[in-house]
Amino acid sequence: MRINRYISSTGYCSRRAADHLVEAGDVMINGELATLGAKVKPGDRVTIRGQILAPPSENQRVYLLLNKPPGITCTSRRDVPGNIMDFIDYPTRVFTVGRLDRDSRGLILLTNDGMIANRIIRARYGHEKEYEVTCDRDISDDMIRKMRTGVPILNTVTQPCKAWKTSARTFRIVLTQGLNRQIRRMCGALNYKVLDLCRVRIMNLSIEGIKEGMWRKLTNDELTELHRLVCAKEDHE
Repeated sequence: MRINRYISSTGYCSRRAADHLVEAGDVMINGELATLGAKVKPGDRVTIRGQILAPPSENQRVYLLLNKPPGITCTSRRDVPGNIMDFIDYPTRVFTVGRLDRDSRGLILLTNDGMIANRIIRARYGHEKEYEVTCDRDISDDMIRKMRTGVPILNTVTQPCKAWKTSARTFRIVLTQGLNRQIRRMCGALNYKVLDLCRVRIMNLSIEGIKEGMWRKLTNDELTELHRLVCAKEDHE
């Protein structure tokens, strides 16, 4: 993690202010003067003006994977019947990273980590989300080709994506953008009706092993890889 983001994640100050501290020579990593862009590894000791900076507390951050059943609405509003917060009933306040519409099912990430959420949601970072889709009639090769190259919906054309048939009436699609009800609208524009839509993957996170309606916490390996993927492009900006 870059030193400015490390300092900011502890709540000490903003990233910009952290850069000023580094430039002023007030920050040290393991006893050595920090430089702009320097990386902090787990176990490193960071000091600011001689005072040890307590590392960000990962224990206070929550990362949950839910296999959402149909009929549950991805909203934090408790007055909405069937809202996801009442469904998951987690004691710490969390929010969904992105959405699945009420009729869709599958993988939802819930967290209280705003940085992770924003980096996953923002389409310009190109993070993958994979879906399995069942249609009302046999899927043609031409339909798959059009899904891959782009479909006119919502006064735009969808970005090129990966798509492939898995059976006569089912296919998988990997998106890096998130237009409103995108897959259903794409299929509708090509005269197909979606009978079932299930998200099976968000980046490195898979629905495998999570029964519908159940949730679990991310493993340490999953969280480490998620942080790596989320932060990789930021480190090059």
